[in-house]
Amino acid sequence: MAAKIDENAIIAAVRAAESRTSGQIVCVLAQRSCDPSAFIVLYAAALALVTPWPLLEWTQTPAQVVFAIQTGVFATALVLLGWTPLGVLLTPRAIKRRQAFAAALEQFFARGLGKTRSRAGVLIFVSLAEHYARIIADRALDDRISERDWRGAVEEMTAHLREGRVTEGFVDAVARCGDLLARAAPPDGGGDELPDNVIRLN
Repeated sequence: MAAKIDENAIIAAVRAAESRTSGQIVCVLAQRSCDPSAFIVLYAAALALVTPWPLLEWTQTPAQVVFAIQTGVFATALVLLGWTPLGVLLTPRAIKRRQAFAAALEQFFARGLGKTRSRAGVLIFVSLAEHYARIIADRALDDRISERDWRGAVEEMTAHLREGRVTEGFVDAVARCGDLLARAAPPDGGGDELPDNVIRLN
């Protein structure tokens, strides 16, 4: 189910932040970034492989029936893991974070944040299934804004996300990014280059 957010509140926050800077802020909300398909097949196969042993050891179930049960277990596990959050939950955390970061980086370049006039583009990326938040800024800002500053904005945002307050997370992160950009990339009289609405994925 898609997360409910107050998009108007987030748009207002983006416009207020961008009014104080030449930087550009884009918000992206993904339902899921991780592809757990490989682990789903692995777990389903492992479960199917162990299914026959107790049946053969402790029952007189015919081999044909055991094979049918094994096939049914595999198919059921595939459906259960693929159509519920279990597949993502069982995927190793490091894999989920790596895939979510890759998705965020892809969005940064796809949305043109690396090509803004002021070279002060900032992506605020949230992926709900992985409880993942990331801020990616143009490299031109590296010598003006520290990684600690960006991390502080992310930590504040994830605190909201843990409580299910997605809108508040975005609004606070946008405001923090606006404060940082206002000092690092002051207004230059240019217009709004990128959309202010929340971009939804999946």
